[in-house]
Amino acid sequence: MASVATHFSGFLLFFPVGVRRLLSSSSLYLQNPTHFRSKLWYFADPRWKNLDLYILLIALPIASFSELFFFLSFSGHPTYRFSFFQQSLSVLAFWALIILIIVYEYVGSSFMNESFVFVFGGIVFLVEYSVMGKGSSGLSGIVYGLLGGLTLACAASCFYLSVKPGAFFAEFLLSSGLVFKGTWLLQTGLSLYTDAFGLKGCQKISLLPPQQETVDMHCDLDEDSFRGVAMMQFLFTVHAFVVLVLAIGMFGVLASNRNLRCGESKGPLLAELESGSLRMRPLPELEME
Repeated sequence: MASVATHFSGFLLFFPVGVRRLLSSSSLYLQNPTHFRSKLWYFADPRWKNLDLYILLIALPIASFSELFFFLSFSGHPTYRFSFFQQSLSVLAFWALIILIIVYEYVGSSFMNESFVFVFGGIVFLVEYSVMGKGSSGLSGIVYGLLGGLTLACAASCFYLSVKPGAFFAEFLLSSGLVFKGTWLLQTGLSLYTDAFGLKGCQKISLLPPQQETVDMHCDLDEDSFRGVAMMQFLFTVHAFVVLVLAIGMFGVLASNRNLRCGESKGPLLAELESGSLRMRPLPELEME
């Protein structure tokens, strides 16, 4: 987490995926709540509508190699080298997750099952948590600690869905958590690494001198540091409220307007549900004269 560009890239990764999962899972749940089953990825027909997944398939290794390039550039500073190397591995882990999702979609359950991929997703989030904010302390450590809590919530949701894929609340938590992670990553990058959106009385995080091992915002006074902590905690609460209103509002709109739901008429799961409902439909009673 060393620049605004890195945080903005994380926002572009998590926010669109979270919004898409929220829309698709809510639509599928409203179609038939009793038979809801979470999916690894909510594919749509035709295939070109899944362009975002294939963009991630190409963009994630590029981002990982970019982190590796920075790792080689900071050869004189072990803190930066270790941080960039860990981030590169974390991005590669998400790339491996995307590959597993695509393999499962095209190969099917004969090669692997959904539970395994959900468990792998939870492990990937734990890997990300282990490298998140490495070397940060003070105000920046608190900010990354809040981000780490969101990452753990996403990991817990993946593990729960691996056991109970029909738990809509876990899918709702995962989708909302991805949206929240995206917005908070953007807020973190703007608050910690820019002067325009920085905290009053504190300077943005810049490159460390070789003898310093931890990174933090430099604040002129202790009062500025305390005010910065209070401000970031307040902003975190605001983000949580906005994401909650967005998620519940989106669910309410989909519930009230059937035409806005996505993916209702597509997919093998829906076909199975519809055939099951036809089999269970009672025969009309014959009138006796």
